[in-house]
Amino acid sequence: MKILRNLPENEQDQAPAPRLEPWQVLVVDDEPDVRTLTILNLRGFEFAGRPLQIIEAGSADDARRVLREQPGIALALIDVVMETDDAGLRLVEFIRNELPNDMIRLVVRTGQPGIAPERYVIDNFDIDDYKDKTELTAQKLYTTVRSALKSYRDLQTIEINRAGLHRILDVTPELYSLHRGKLEDYFRGLLLQVIGLCNLGRSSMISTIDGLVATLEGKDVRVRAGTGDLDDTLDSELRRQEIADLCSRTILNSEASEKLRSSAMVIPMRVHGGVLGFIYLEAHEKLSPTDRELIQIMANQCAAALDNFYLHQSLEDSYDQAIDTLAEVAEFKDSATGAHIHRIEEYTRRLALELGLDHVIADAYAQASRLHDVGKVGIADNILRKPAELSRDEYETMKRHTRIGDSILRRSPSMALARSVARSHHEYWNGCGYPDGLRGDEIPFEARIVAVVDVFDALVSARPYKEPWDPEKAILQLTQESGTHFDPGIVTALIALYRRGELSDLIASIYDDKPHGT
Repeated sequence: MKILRNLPENEQDQAPAPRLEPWQVLVVDDEPDVRTLTILNLRGFEFAGRPLQIIEAGSADDARRVLREQPGIALALIDVVMETDDAGLRLVEFIRNELPNDMIRLVVRTGQPGIAPERYVIDNFDIDDYKDKTELTAQKLYTTVRSALKSYRDLQTIEINRAGLHRILDVTPELYSLHRGKLEDYFRGLLLQVIGLCNLGRSSMISTIDGLVATLEGKDVRVRAGTGDLDDTLDSELRRQEIADLCSRTILNSEASEKLRSSAMVIPMRVHGGVLGFIYLEAHEKLSPTDRELIQIMANQCAAALDNFYLHQSLEDSYDQAIDTLAEVAEFKDSATGAHIHRIEEYTRRLALELGLDHVIADAYAQASRLHDVGKVGIADNILRKPAELSRDEYETMKRHTRIGDSILRRSPSMALARSVARSHHEYWNGCGYPDGLRGDEIPFEARIVAVVDVFDALVSARPYKEPWDPEKAILQLTQESGTHFDPGIVTALIALYRRGELSDLIASIYDDKPHGT
């Protein structure tokens, strides 16, 4: 763990440095003495603070097996002549074309240059260097290996950047409709991008880097993503939260915490003069001022995206509150059917899912259904609460509630779905409904769903002018009106839900309904 407790500052820097994974180098040669000499010449070799792990293969076939089992090999030193005169060159083709592996650096070595001329090999095979064994002294071997490993590290850094940027770009277009899981993925992508940008840690093992992203929400600190020892496993949860709390105090108090390692970086995510969160990293190499500046720029960009996300969420919350408020107005206006609105919402959600819509759309339809009768606020109480059937004139007045609802909701573009339901849920499949006489698919799909559940719930519920119907009788009525009043496919789906018992709880709740004030 990279957090030290109650240690004097001079002792913190004496803490053991994190162990770095070695570079894996494959030596392929059928002469044991050549392999042994190579290992001796590279003894004590380090690059970027990481030692070598040398793996031997006595033939091209052995090398193929090793490469399949260990995909993280950074460099292969390959002899040309082994089982056959071109065994090494065929191994190169296998690595590049069959594995395929474009990252590993390949250096071809030969003691018989006449069999595989240098220019021919360089022109026809995807290798990084060609060496005659007689010229490959210890110093030149050192230079060759170091150059190859640097190239491998740089390629891996580019790949990590590409992978991190790809993940961020995948999520960014959806930032305004993100759910919690997608937002966490955005932060994981940000961590990958920062780590790749600064060449942190082992290129092929990104999980060995310790880092986390957290947001400040009031007085609380929320860890959004972590990597290495600070990933999102259960064992690291307390440690992550402890570091996050220390980092938040560091940012808010503008002073370094003595309990964080001196190599730790805490990068605030700033927007509009405030701090929304921070990135915490532990670099295995000292970062340049340019590196730190780039990380800060990236952190600020993330903060701007997060700020936009919060703004969008706030607008969505306002929309939800507006619907709830209007629905409550409708409930108090028509006290006999207040609970009807809540049941319609749940009927609509379940029916939409049964019809194959995804959860997001089903929830949107359900929410919109709550305002299907909002226009009744414009209908006189003596008509709305009449304990008998309406006269012809009264019925014509009642029909106006669809246009009134449309008029109430038309002022807000965000209410477009609810407006559609309010206006069209009394249209008939055969075109004999109101207010517009729409027919079949001309009727908005969401309004067709609400039309079915609205009538079903009204039939099985008590009203001032009627007793509740038995559910089976109501189902029979829907069946008889399928294809005339209702969309047949929607009726079929509702009956399927009913037969499976998935509406039983809603039907049972009807008997608990009581008008307001009783």
